[in-house]
Amino acid sequence: MPSTLRLSQKESIFNHEVVKRFELYNSLFQTLPFYQVKDTGILLPFFSSHCDKGTADQLSPTEIIESFFKKYVPNVDHREQINRLFRFIQYIERQVVLFDAIEDSSFAKVGRVDDTGTLQSMVQQASQSEQARANISRQLKDFSLRLVLTAHPTQFYPGTVLGIMTDLIEALKTNDIPSIDGLLQQLGKTPFFNKTSPTPVDEAVSLVWFLENIFYNALSGIQSKLEEEFDIEGNPQVLELGFWPGGDRDGNPNVTTETTRSVSTLLRQIIYRCYYRDFRNLKRRITFRGFADTISKLEAVLYDNAFNPQDNPKDLQPELLKLLRSMRQTLVTEHDSLFVNIVDNLIQKVNLFGSYFATLDIRQDSRVLRDVFKYTTEKVYTGVPKNYADMNEEAKIKSLPFNQADFTCPATADSLTRDTLDTIRLMKQIQHSNGEKGCQRFIISNCQQASDILQLIALFLWSGWEKDKLSVDFMPLFETVNDLKHAGDVMEKLYTHPFYKAHLKKRGNKQTIMLGFSDSTKDGGYLMANWSIYKAKVELTAMARKYDITLAFFDGRGGPPARGGGKTHRFYASMGKEIANEHIQLTIQGQTVSSQYGSVETARFNTEQLINAGIISALHPNHNDLLDSKHKALIAEMAEESHKLFLALREHPLFMEYLENYSPLKLLSQINISSRPTKRNAGAKLKLEDLRAISFVTSWSQLKQNIPGFYGVGTALKKMKDGGKWNEVKELYQNSGFFKTMLDNCMMSMTKSDFRVTAYMAKDKKFSAFWKGLKAEYELTREMLLELTDTKVLMEEFPVDRRSIAIREKIVLPLVIIQHYALQCLNNTDDEELTGIYNKLVIRTVYGIVNAGRNLA
Repeated sequence: MPSTLRLSQKESIFNHEVVKRFELYNSLFQTLPFYQVKDTGILLPFFSSHCDKGTADQLSPTEIIESFFKKYVPNVDHREQINRLFRFIQYIERQVVLFDAIEDSSFAKVGRVDDTGTLQSMVQQASQSEQARANISRQLKDFSLRLVLTAHPTQFYPGTVLGIMTDLIEALKTNDIPSIDGLLQQLGKTPFFNKTSPTPVDEAVSLVWFLENIFYNALSGIQSKLEEEFDIEGNPQVLELGFWPGGDRDGNPNVTTETTRSVSTLLRQIIYRCYYRDFRNLKRRITFRGFADTISKLEAVLYDNAFNPQDNPKDLQPELLKLLRSMRQTLVTEHDSLFVNIVDNLIQKVNLFGSYFATLDIRQDSRVLRDVFKYTTEKVYTGVPKNYADMNEEAKIKSLPFNQADFTCPATADSLTRDTLDTIRLMKQIQHSNGEKGCQRFIISNCQQASDILQLIALFLWSGWEKDKLSVDFMPLFETVNDLKHAGDVMEKLYTHPFYKAHLKKRGNKQTIMLGFSDSTKDGGYLMANWSIYKAKVELTAMARKYDITLAFFDGRGGPPARGGGKTHRFYASMGKEIANEHIQLTIQGQTVSSQYGSVETARFNTEQLINAGIISALHPNHNDLLDSKHKALIAEMAEESHKLFLALREHPLFMEYLENYSPLKLLSQINISSRPTKRNAGAKLKLEDLRAISFVTSWSQLKQNIPGFYGVGTALKKMKDGGKWNEVKELYQNSGFFKTMLDNCMMSMTKSDFRVTAYMAKDKKFSAFWKGLKAEYELTREMLLELTDTKVLMEEFPVDRRSIAIREKIVLPLVIIQHYALQCLNNTDDEELTGIYNKLVIRTVYGIVNAGRNLA
């Protein structure tokens, strides 16, 4: 079927299954009498239409809001107007949930299959010949996919709302009107947000909902399919889960050793609850003679560990597997294998998730670790020379003795030092209770030199760990453009260091390196960040191959393209032979957790796409993705041009002031959805370098300008065209999966931008020229991308995604207008009480805007 016809059919199905049904159920929803003012639902369509028309006419948010009340609700005072706006927000937030649920319920019919396919397409390829099946099996034996859930302040739905969404999706699949009506009423009366900020443990509980309700079933389903179709013996764990809430203390002062202990206990308890639920089904079926003792033992072990947490428990995975395998053997030999599939399913899950469910990663900043190292060498004899701090990097590396000690941190040490040393000790306890995979990775943020890793290893050896039993993987995280540039040198020093080389050998000669998209984008802009990471991957891969190291890249990706998100599987599918791609590891952040992994069906689909991307790109590499020196030089030139423009913008004297005045940046810290501060150095004045990338990107998305996702791209492309290199760029876009995916994701960012919302600023005395500069680069980028792709609209190649974005943007446009109205009011009032109300109004709009975007923060 021609691709244009296929796309047209998909769009037609989307319109019928999603758009029409949303209109139908939304009209039902708007008649429900919620929130004090009974006519809110009736007025909302008029308000939405008014915002739409006012934006098209480029009126200011204040003009739009004031003219609405004058026309539709005259004779109410300003405070009542504010009250009505809060009611509108409550409806719109739930409209977003309704649209999400309808879209997810239609997933199987609409489909999202594009060029990389799913597990089913791999099975179809394997069915063509035994050789094809053998090739895929061979590739799978050396492949792994690790999804790491991270706590970010944009995944804020409580478990109650997630539960309603799950039930709503199921009811929508069959258009069960009575159930849908009841669930919509429940949704209307269920609080969405916390009255106080959650603790890191609260965040862990929220994300554990996805482990228990989604990933437990989705991953075991995929594993079953893989085992059924392919020979993957020797790699029973193609799929792995990672977990950051409770372990990631980089910049989050609220994460402590006790937090880590609590979360590791929680993960252990929840996986045993999952096993116990499955066991009850097994117990109902295995009712034959000869099983009473085994059933009784299993029940006691699972129940106690699920509901009666033990003091200092041990890893019970081996014991569980032994009991289940003996049960399986008896079923096969004495009962004609009756119900053996139920036992096999539980064996497979225990193999997959052990006693830990997901590996709890520990992360800390290198600057903190350096201070802890200095403190420890002053408190205990370690053999480190007295003048160590004054040495250069080479001398430091040579002089580290790697002696063992058993230093217990005293209570008098500062909190960060105590937390670091106590957590290093705790990791050993977690491995005893949850198994080695329970907590075996330590990530060093802002890693700048080899000594950052070697000094951390020394801290382990001084905290009771033995050299020969150091079951921990040490992972550098390279984030800034400058750090990415020197990453290869850092790793070569480690690979050639005698102690580290020996340690790696004990760990199977496997090295994981984390690369951060978010900070590199904030640091260097969209093109430079993507190019810097690509170059670093090529160099790091070459270095690992030189020293015969198996390399896994762990990509710190956020939801939006500006933080490495977008069509992630297409990035992995486009990796050429120069980049190690046998092991895919990536963070799942923010509202991307619920948008891409919110149901078992969508979680399976998105996980399968990533597996497919890794396997098929290895078996059938697109040789055009192996960029030659000419194409590399071309991208480098564009990245440099874009970087210059982005740096000039960052250094503009109005840059931070603009962001503070016209986006909710200053208020993000007041949103009760995260335990993380919006910036590092919490007490200091707001500076760009201290600002967290998520706050930076979120602020631009709330402005509907998405600057980090496109700024500089148009100028770079224009320079190529003016320099006579346009045909080369066109050829690059058509043939390079890497370059095409990068620009396609850029177009997604731009599709979620709407400069009409802030068009009134063209007349602003202070910011007029600044705003016009941003708008000009947007228009130039749009013009150049349309010419490059030979299309008439952005995302023309993805009509269903484009239509989905358009509807979502229309739903939340009133929220955007309300936010900008409240910000304008804030800038023009000294009334303390009104300031508090406007702040709250701004904060409440953030949730819906982020959630509707599905990958805006």
